[in-house]
Amino acid sequence: MTRELESLTKKILVCEECHLKLGRTQVVPGIYGPQKSICIVGEAPGYYEDQQGFPFVGKSGELLDNMLKGIGLTREKNVSILNVIKCRPTTENGQNRTPTDSELRFCGERWLEMQLSLLSPKLIVTLGGIALKFFIPSGKVTQLAGQLVKFDELNHIFVTYHPAYILRKKTLEMMEEYNSHFEQILSLYQSETLEQDFNQVTERDEQASKKTNQKSLKDFL
Repeated sequence: MTRELESLTKKILVCEECHLKLGRTQVVPGIYGPQKSICIVGEAPGYYEDQQGFPFVGKSGELLDNMLKGIGLTREKNVSILNVIKCRPTTENGQNRTPTDSELRFCGERWLEMQLSLLSPKLIVTLGGIALKFFIPSGKVTQLAGQLVKFDELNHIFVTYHPAYILRKKTLEMMEEYNSHFEQILSLYQSETLEQDFNQVTERDEQASKKTNQKSLKDFL
């Protein structure tokens, strides 16, 4: 961890700038890997993350770790894992809840953007619709999953599902798709020409969308 990241993390750990401080056990700043690597971004800590102080623990964390292991990557050694929001959003009775748009913007613009600036990731991977919404407010995972999206001049985003979504679906087809997403992530991470890859992915998606308009035998059965 660089001195700048260490200083920023200390500030995140004592943040009391919004109402989410009232329902948290502790702040979850995230896990840092190397600079110019992969940065995986989720939405917010859940119960177990709030208790342990680390992002993506429990069943979702196990699946994420297995997916990374499947492509030869690990936490900290190869990737950073962050959430847009650093404190657990809860209902009045203490249950997990989806963060609001204003919470997402406030915490993300205050802390996540600074983390990303210091990490300078080669590739950002968003897990689930809420994380995607921070970067692309109108973006939908159902439309963009498996695609590389150019966010700005410095950052490319690869969109995929949240591990919890895969665990809820529990279908072979979803796992196969998820595996293919992580294989793409590895390929993009290893590429020396990410901009060129972005153009190729865009062209491939355009061709695929044209093909979806063509009827197949299945349409007549």
